[in-house]
Amino acid sequence: MADTSPGAQTAGFNTSGWRNRVISALHRGDIGLALGVVLILVVLILPMPPWLLDASLAFSITFSVLVLMTALFIEKPLEFNAFPTVLLLATMLRLSLNLASTRLILANGHEGTQAAGQVIEAFGGFVMSGNFIIGIIVFAILVIVNFVVITKGSGRIAEVSARFTLDAMPGKQMAIDADLSTGLIDEDQAKKRRQELEDESTFFGAMDGAAKFVRGDAIAGLLITFINIIGGMIIGVAQQGMTFADAADTYTRLTVGDGLVTQIPALVVSTAAGMVVTKAGITGATDKALFAQLAGQPRALALSSFLLMALAVLPGIPFLPFVLLAALTGGLAWAQHRKNQRAQAEERRMIEEQALEPAPAAEEPIASALRIDNLRLELGYGLLTLINNPRDGQRLTDQIKALRRQLATDVGFVMPSVRIQDNMQLPANTYVIRVKEIEAGRGDLRPSMLLVMDPRGEEITLPGEKTTEPTFGLPAMWIDESNREEAMFRGYTVVDPSTVVTTHITEVIKDNMAELLSYAETQKLMDELDKEHQKLVADMVPSQISVGGIQRVLQNLLAERVSIRDLPTILEGISEACGTTRNVLLITEHVRTRLARQISDMGTSDTGIIPLITLSPDWERTFAESLVGQGEDRQLSLAPSRLQDFITQVRNAFERQALMGETPVLLTSPGIRPYVRSIIERFRPMTVVMSQNEVHPKARLKTVGQV
Repeated sequence: MADTSPGAQTAGFNTSGWRNRVISALHRGDIGLALGVVLILVVLILPMPPWLLDASLAFSITFSVLVLMTALFIEKPLEFNAFPTVLLLATMLRLSLNLASTRLILANGHEGTQAAGQVIEAFGGFVMSGNFIIGIIVFAILVIVNFVVITKGSGRIAEVSARFTLDAMPGKQMAIDADLSTGLIDEDQAKKRRQELEDESTFFGAMDGAAKFVRGDAIAGLLITFINIIGGMIIGVAQQGMTFADAADTYTRLTVGDGLVTQIPALVVSTAAGMVVTKAGITGATDKALFAQLAGQPRALALSSFLLMALAVLPGIPFLPFVLLAALTGGLAWAQHRKNQRAQAEERRMIEEQALEPAPAAEEPIASALRIDNLRLELGYGLLTLINNPRDGQRLTDQIKALRRQLATDVGFVMPSVRIQDNMQLPANTYVIRVKEIEAGRGDLRPSMLLVMDPRGEEITLPGEKTTEPTFGLPAMWIDESNREEAMFRGYTVVDPSTVVTTHITEVIKDNMAELLSYAETQKLMDELDKEHQKLVADMVPSQISVGGIQRVLQNLLAERVSIRDLPTILEGISEACGTTRNVLLITEHVRTRLARQISDMGTSDTGIIPLITLSPDWERTFAESLVGQGEDRQLSLAPSRLQDFITQVRNAFERQALMGETPVLLTSPGIRPYVRSIIERFRPMTVVMSQNEVHPKARLKTVGQV
């Protein structure tokens, strides 16, 4: 019957609580690390049975290999910034095991080579091959390699790295402050980089001191080996009654086996130290840094498990400790690998969820409402397929990019980018082109059809939907794409909807080039001139003319579709004209004279001849007499009836030439050309108006009519 007294219940409760506290303490890494260090110290004091020494030596080898594998797989030294502490613990472990094995060798060496455990016996017999002289030589070589080569080199590298890191700290700190002040990084990034710099200097400083552990370990190994051999032979001969030969063979075999099983892990750790310092402070608690870094590399754990399994099957090696440790490290490697896979999958899932979540709508600053788009294309929802699902691989955005490049070559400056947006208030198949928020063109498209036009002006006989071409207002027809070949066979002009929009944008830009040339763009054009032309700009601006004045001249040229690509010649003309006048109109006329070759080429037909319609002497005299004012303030004052007569005659003359396939140029005298052009541009903006001074001497002329 169970005891239900209060005392029994209290005792049971206390026992259960004590057990829970012990389990909780064992789960804490800091207590586990502290217990491990205490056990190392206990080994220095209390004797250790041979079977426990075997397991401890196997753990020492495992720990050394794990340290080496971790040093191999890290990418930066700071990823293993706990290495100085690891080095200290590994050295303490090997020295304590050396003392434990020395105690067993000197106390029980007379009983045979199994006195210090099977691991030492196996290493001694396997490596020495029955000859203790061979074992001494192999042990001496291992000590020389560890002490003279690896330890010395690692210590020197750590010393130089620590010195250089400390010397470079002020410069690196100044670089971080400079990046912070210029806005390249924010305060958090600067704080992180400063912490990394501090950790790096601390790490290499610690490695410089930790290298002395390895050096001292090698020296201690030599001394312990010498003491074991001499002391063992004295004990064996003087106390145990052994012959000198038996004592020399037994104690030398045990001592060399002990030295090998200790120096091999020391050599492995020394190699790991060299790898770390040739590839920077611990962050957080030591136990967390140790356990997280040693167990955070599943590949290192897996290779350590493989090596332990290979050691377990060697002749004479105790199978059970090595195979258990191989299974343990292999299980840890598999568990860590699965953990990493789950973490990566979770990270990918979170990224996908964040991508699917709509971004919170940021409140747009009020100042953004003041900004306007220089060029904007608004599409009805039915035309969005021109962007999302282009026909024949021709995306509307790509065509607009090519258009801007072509216009930059033709006009002489880079046009502003075209902003494309949908407008649900428009009809489905309608588009609108806006220049500085003002509508400059509109049209209707059929996204799944083709637009055909007859260049001869005759009626189109193909089945389709009659319409008007939106750019030039010509009669056209929308046809099905299956009739493309038939339309091309009949000589019709066939264009797709994207090309219709691009052509319309081109003409709108050409009609508004003067408005699109801003002050900033003018300044940019002058700044990008070659070095040899910068002196001309420096002489002109601002002593002769301002940047705004140059902008006005360039706008006047662009208004008549004269390219400003030859900017040096234009600036030379402005500089010459500024010597006699400040009137922008007169300066522009002088610049046009300097561009005679270019302007003449604009009016030249395919046959290489400039067809001219001249202004009659009567109209020349009428315009000259209608100019009122003096000097730079002259203006045209023509009676409305005479103005209407002039418009009618010009329209009739050009229409007659158009019927004959000619596109002539109107030729006037230099004094009245700008005033005649101001009238012509209101009803025939495409007509070129030239003065006699703008006709190049080598141009071929042909007079086809007179007004």
